[in-house]
Amino acid sequence: MTFFVPSHNRPRPHVTSNVAAMTTSASVPAEPEDAIGAEHSITDRLVEANGKYAAAFADPGMDARPVQRVAVVACMDARLDLHAALGLRLGDCHTIRNAGGVVTDDVIRSLTISQRALGTRSVALIHHTGCGLESLTEEFRHDLEMEVGQRPAWAVEAFRDVDQDVRQSMQRVRTSPFLVHTDDVRGFVFDVTTGLLREIDPA
Repeated sequence: MTFFVPSHNRPRPHVTSNVAAMTTSASVPAEPEDAIGAEHSITDRLVEANGKYAAAFADPGMDARPVQRVAVVACMDARLDLHAALGLRLGDCHTIRNAGGVVTDDVIRSLTISQRALGTRSVALIHHTGCGLESLTEEFRHDLEMEVGQRPAWAVEAFRDVDQDVRQSMQRVRTSPFLVHTDDVRGFVFDVTTGLLREIDPA
């Protein structure tokens, strides 16, 4: 999969992909000492950072239609910088992220709007190595029910074989009756140790 941006003002290299991870509570790293102060929450810091961003902000004049006409579905893992990893810039794509990067009904909802209302045609599905969903089971829902007294309506979508789960995600996209463009649907596994994408054969 090759991404180009012919309509941006400055030249840029293209990225050819022949080529993020969810963590469980047991593996969450300790916070840096200065991460969150007693009187200064991380959300406060985000708001302050936005003020600095807005002070130098200039309207890029874009509309909501992605320049590259591609939607990327990926894991919400904090280690994956999708734009940097794929050579994308602001306005190039739609990014749809959830735990595991799995294709759920809500992902189909977003893809349907992306294609039918906002003109995207291609779909790239990105799982990754070391995903936290590989260490979970549907017992997670049972544990929640025992804790809060109500079983979640959603499935955990845990998996053991990341390649097979990418294939399942591709199949869910390709067979959805709501999507109008299913001829360019490709799946990948992102290696969190090398930064490379490995393409998955749908067969």
